[in-house]
Amino acid sequence: MMIRGARVRLNGWQQAAVAMGSAIGALMDPRRADLIAALGETTGKPAFERVLERMKKSPEGQAILLDRPRVISARVGHAWDMPANTFGAAYAKFMGSRNFSPDDRPPVRFMETDELAYVAMRAREVHDFWHTLFSLPTNLIGESALKVIEFEQMFLPMCLLSVIGGTARFSEKQRALFFQHYFPWATRAGMQCTDLMCIYYEQHFHEDLDDVRRKWGIVPAPPPPRQ
Repeated sequence: MMIRGARVRLNGWQQAAVAMGSAIGALMDPRRADLIAALGETTGKPAFERVLERMKKSPEGQAILLDRPRVISARVGHAWDMPANTFGAAYAKFMGSRNFSPDDRPPVRFMETDELAYVAMRAREVHDFWHTLFSLPTNLIGESALKVIEFEQMFLPMCLLSVIGGTARFSEKQRALFFQHYFPWATRAGMQCTDLMCIYYEQHFHEDLDDVRRKWGIVPAPPPPRQ
C-alpha cells in the first residue's frame, strides 16, 4: 500500500524553515498535531532510517514492511468485537472512551521515499497502541511520558522537543509529579521493552493484554502517588 497524499520535496533551507516554524508553533500550541507531525518529519529522517533498518532485520518488522498495514477504522474495527481481556478490546476501550478515531492522523508530507514515508506513518499510527499498552492518559503529563519512551525507542528529536515544550507548560505541581514519578518510570520502561516499531500489533489483538505486555517487556505506568 502506498502512502498517498501531497508529499512535498524540500531543499535544506526549506526543511530548516519548516522545522523551525513547526517547532515554534508546536511549543505555542501542543494540540496542533499537524505541526508536531511536520516537526517529526523534517528533523527525523536519520532516526526513521535507523528504524527502517531495524525493521528489515526483524521477522515481524519485515512482515509489516511487506504488508504495510494501516491503523485506520476499516482495518482495526474488529478490535471492538474482541473479548474483554484482550489487547484489542483494551485498545477499543481506550479509543472509544475518548471518542478518538484511528482515521484522525495527519498524512506524511515531507519524507523523500515511499518506504520512509510508511515508517513515519506507522510510528504515528501506532501511538495509541502504546498509550493502551503503557496505560498512559492523553493529558499533558501522559503525552510527555510517552514521548520519553518514544525518544528512547527511536531517538526522534521531535520527541525530546515535545517533552521540553510539554514540561514548560506544566504547573509547579505537575512538574514535580512528572519528574519525580513519571519520568523515572518512562526512562526505565523505554529501555527495557522490546523494539516497539517491530511489533505487528494488529496480529496480536486477540491475545490477553497482560500476556502481550509480559512478552514485549512492557511495564504499565504506576498510579500517581496519593497526595
